[in-house]
Amino acid sequence: MAKYETMMVTSSALDEEASAALIGKFKSLIEANGTIDSVDDWGKRRLAYPINDETEGVYTVIKFTSDPSFPAELDRIYKITEGVLRSIITVEEE
Repeated sequence: MAKYETMMVTSSALDEEASAALIGKFKSLIEANGTIDSVDDWGKRRLAYPINDETEGVYTVIKFTSDPSFPAELDRIYKITEGVLRSIITVEEE
C-alpha cells in the first residue's frame, strides 16, 4: 500500500448538487479501492488560463492510501468523466 494525493478541478458551471455528486463519485471509487486519509475542499478558484472556455474551477484535494495499480485506473476515469477539467495524482513521500 502506498500513499497518494490527488487534486481535481471540476467545472464551476455545475450546480452545487451536481458538483457534490461528482466529487462523491470519486470518493466512493477511492474508498472501494483503498482508504481516504483526508479530503480538502478548496472551493471555487480562478484558473491561471481558460480551460474549455471556463475561467473558474472547483478544486478538491484527496489524500488516500491504495495499491500501486489503482492510480492508473483513477486517472483513466478522470479523463473520461464529464465535468472534470484537470486532475493530477502524485505519490506522497514517506
